[in-house]
Amino acid sequence: MKVILLKDVNKVGKKDQIVEVSIGYANNYLFAKKLAVAYSDKSIEILKQQEQDRIDKDNQNRENAKKLKEELKNITLEFKAKTGKDGKMFGTISLKQVQEQLKDKYDIEIDKRKFINKTPIDSLGMVILQNELYKGVIADIRVHVSEEQ
Repeated sequence: MKVILLKDVNKVGKKDQIVEVSIGYANNYLFAKKLAVAYSDKSIEILKQQEQDRIDKDNQNRENAKKLKEELKNITLEFKAKTGKDGKMFGTISLKQVQEQLKDKYDIEIDKRKFINKTPIDSLGMVILQNELYKGVIADIRVHVSEEQ
């Protein structure tokens, strides 16, 4: 019996794959646990529509990420840090602080786990951080750290 898998099934196949299984296995396990649907013209049509929807959503997310990347080009985040007598900074500016300032001041949400250079900022001056907004879309985030008076 041919079925279309709705989820990955161990030793059977991956999601959206068409596989041949025994009738008993399909009826008693796959259909009962809603892991598969019977293969038919209608189910193939639905599968193709779902795949097209996924592609459209992926393209939309990529376009949104590209727009956000352009928006981030015009933004420089400002931080003040305490320094010692030798000009060395006390503490660091964390990626979480960068994320929070983007959210608070510019209403831009980014994932702090997607920073490519994951080291916190520990020196005065201009630093450029890179964040992967979406698959293959990497934005530069400029951060300026100055001495607190």
